[in-house]
Amino acid sequence: MKKPLSVLLCLALLPALALANGLNLNSLGSRALAMGGAFVGLADDFSAIYWNPAGMSQFTTKTFGFYGTDIIPRGTYVLEIPTPIGTLTAVDAKSMSKHYLSGMAAYYHPVGEKIVAGIGVYVPAGLGSAWDGDDFVMATLPFMRSYEWSSRIAMVTIAPGLSYKINDMISVGAALNVNYGMFDLKRWAGSYLDVIDLGQFEMSLNGWGLGATFGVLAKPSDMISIGATFRTSTNIKFKGETSIANLALIGPPGTSDVEVEIAWPMWLAAGVAVRPIPNLTVTGDLQWSKWSVVDEIKLSYTDPLWQLFMGMGGQDALPLRWENALQIRFGAEYMVTECLAARAGFYVDPAPAPDQTMNVLLPNYDFNVVTLGVGYSLDSLQLDVGIEYLMGKERDIPYLDTVLDPDYEDAQPGRYGMNIFVPTISVSYKF
Repeated sequence: MKKPLSVLLCLALLPALALANGLNLNSLGSRALAMGGAFVGLADDFSAIYWNPAGMSQFTTKTFGFYGTDIIPRGTYVLEIPTPIGTLTAVDAKSMSKHYLSGMAAYYHPVGEKIVAGIGVYVPAGLGSAWDGDDFVMATLPFMRSYEWSSRIAMVTIAPGLSYKINDMISVGAALNVNYGMFDLKRWAGSYLDVIDLGQFEMSLNGWGLGATFGVLAKPSDMISIGATFRTSTNIKFKGETSIANLALIGPPGTSDVEVEIAWPMWLAAGVAVRPIPNLTVTGDLQWSKWSVVDEIKLSYTDPLWQLFMGMGGQDALPLRWENALQIRFGAEYMVTECLAARAGFYVDPAPAPDQTMNVLLPNYDFNVVTLGVGYSLDSLQLDVGIEYLMGKERDIPYLDTVLDPDYEDAQPGRYGMNIFVPTISVSYKF
C-alpha cells in the first residue's frame, strides 16, 4: 500500500506549496498586474506594501485602495495506460468551472514629512481545482467508484509597515507579514492490496507564520527609478485533521490530527522603471524565489497508530525536490490623456516542481503570461481594470515511468494542460 499512500499524501501537501508560479496570485493590484507585475522599481500606488514597502514614502496624503480579482483556471488531464492490445485511456477530464475570488485592501497615512505608515491585508496565494469524480472512475480500479477530487488553498497576509525618505533620492521601507494559511483537499485514498477500497480521503489544515518584507527605492532622476525588495522565508505551522473513510477496516482509526511545518521561501526582486518620454513608463523586474528550501516535508500524526502505520510505510517524510525559480517580467504604461492610461505586460513564470512530484489536484506549469489594462483618474479617485492570461506548457508524465522508476513513485502519471484567465479591478481614493 506504499504507493497509494505516498501519492495521496504528496497530493495533500503539495497544494500548500505549489505557489511559486502562475497558480498563485503573482500580481496584486490591477495597475501592477496590467504592467506584467514588473512593479518593484515603481511601487507608486496602493499595492506598494506588497511590491516594495519603500514605495509608501511616495504618498503625501492619506490613501485607501481596494483590489478584487477572479481567478478562473481551466485544466485538462488525460491518463493513458499501455496494454498488450493497445493504449487504454483511463481518464480524459476537464476541470469543473470554478471562480476563486481574492483581493487586497491597503491604507497609507503620512505621519511626517519623511515617514509614512501603512497597513495592507491581501491574499498573496490562493487557488484550487475541482474535477468531476465520474471522470476518474477508471483511476479507482478495480473498484470503479466515483469520489470527490478537489483542492482549495489560500494564504492571507496582514502587513503593517513603515517607510522613511532618507533624502529626495532614496527611500527605505519595511513591513511585518502575519500569514494565515488554509488548505482543504478531497480525493480517492487508494486501496489496500487491491482488495479493500480505502474510500474518500479528506484533509483540512490551517496555520500561522511570521515574516517580513524590506525594500529600497532610488530615484536618481525624474526619468528613472530603481527598486529592490527582500521578503524573508516564513515557516507556517499547519494543524488540522485528516481522514481515510475505510482505513479502520485494516486497523488504524479513520481519522487523526496531523501537524506539519512548511517553509515558505525567501523572495528577492529587483526592478527598474524608465520614462523615455513624458507619457510613457517602461518597467522590468527579476523576481527570484528560493524554492530549494522545500526539499522534504516531515509529517507528525497525533494518533500513535497513524504515526506507526505511516512510519512503517515510509509515509512520514515526503521528498519534493523543488528548484529555485526566476521570473522575468516586463511592463509599460502610456498616458493617452491626463486621465486615461493604457497598460500592457508580459512575463515568464517557470515551475519549481519537477515531474517527479506532479499531481492532478494542483499541478505546476511553465507559464507564458500576457497582461492588459486601462486606468482612469478623476480628481482624487482612481479606477483601474486589468486582465491576465496564463498559458501553461503541457506536461507529460508517462505511466511506465511511475511504475518502473522509483524516482517517480510520488508522481501522478498523465498529460496535463492548464490555462488561467484573471480579470481584476482596483479602486483607490486620496483624501
